[in-house]
Amino acid sequence: MGYLSDITIIDLTRILSGPFCTMYFADMGANVIKVEPPGGDDTRTWGPPFIEGESAYFLSINRNKRSIVLDLKSDQGKSVLRRLIAKADVVVENFRPGTLERLGFGFEELKRINPRIILASISGFGQTGRYRDEPGYDVIAQGMGGLMSVTGEPDGPPVKPGFSLADVGAGMWAIIGILTALHHRDRTGEPQWVDASLLETMISMQTYIAGNFFASGKNPRPMGSAHPNICPYQAFPASDGYFNLAVGNDKMWRQCCEAIGEPQWAEDERFRTNPDRVMNRDVLIPMLEEKFRQRTVREWVDLFRSIRIPCGPIYRLSELYDDPYVMEREMVTTVEHPTAGTVKTVGVPVKFHHGEGGVRPFAAPPLLGQHTEEVLREFGIPEEEIRAVAGEKPGN
Repeated sequence: MGYLSDITIIDLTRILSGPFCTMYFADMGANVIKVEPPGGDDTRTWGPPFIEGESAYFLSINRNKRSIVLDLKSDQGKSVLRRLIAKADVVVENFRPGTLERLGFGFEELKRINPRIILASISGFGQTGRYRDEPGYDVIAQGMGGLMSVTGEPDGPPVKPGFSLADVGAGMWAIIGILTALHHRDRTGEPQWVDASLLETMISMQTYIAGNFFASGKNPRPMGSAHPNICPYQAFPASDGYFNLAVGNDKMWRQCCEAIGEPQWAEDERFRTNPDRVMNRDVLIPMLEEKFRQRTVREWVDLFRSIRIPCGPIYRLSELYDDPYVMEREMVTTVEHPTAGTVKTVGVPVKFHHGEGGVRPFAAPPLLGQHTEEVLREFGIPEEEIRAVAGEKPGN
């Protein structure tokens, strides 16, 4: 089931960026075979928290996949992998550049094994360039990619956003690259090597931040939750918490002033247009903060929503997952895991509203090597080899 059910992916990835990428394909029905070393994906041990011994981190990004264990340092493991690749559509890996070649599975070798193969490589700095061999982690890419220089409060230290934007973003670009390569292959039969990096992901996300720099030559500065080009567009304190307000044009600004009982602000020459407000934000923002402290978050959110001005509460996760909308949009679901029991997992943000298929019913993230024998039989591996490979799993 699923729109990509005719695609087989050999998943050599671990940690976050690669597993996030391959989980999308698994959710869309692709046959994703997660090839793990005898010790397993590193994140199987990352915690706490654990759920009945299973890492919550690992469980969050590995559903709908099947796990097999292969020792790729052994001739036997390499031999089996070659036969899997021969019948696959895509190989995804996020080793440090050069590792796959040293294992004997560089792109040129993959093309010999399977002339239609698509290889997707995710790394810190890409497969070429002077930083190619440097280890890449999310926080390194966030720092070098400029994100931490514009995140945080003015005059404060660099701040890493709470989500792993470089890792997840690189996984998303890899998804896009793989889908593009599959489309091209369907038309031409050509193989492809997709190269996605964490640093370039951060650069690609800069959009107007980079545009502002190119236009002005001035380094952007941290602005808390504020926007460099729009005002007011940020978090504000209410009497019982914080909410976000996004006044995107001058018509909204006039509506906002009327709604909060300060219509004269809309005619103040300092605030009449968005460029005026941006230039005079140091005067305007304290005025708005004083006003907004007089009522609760809910009162302000209800008021602004009633007049169609973008506004929303700033949720903690306990509040987010208590919002009925999240359930209406199926952004929380459960799977039955063989050892962890009923496990909650985040849903798929892409919805398909026409036709059958799309997202497959969710299956639990696999136990280490859970599907080794099953998968190898499907690929026609002889029973004696299956028994030998299965013997390499921990505990055997």
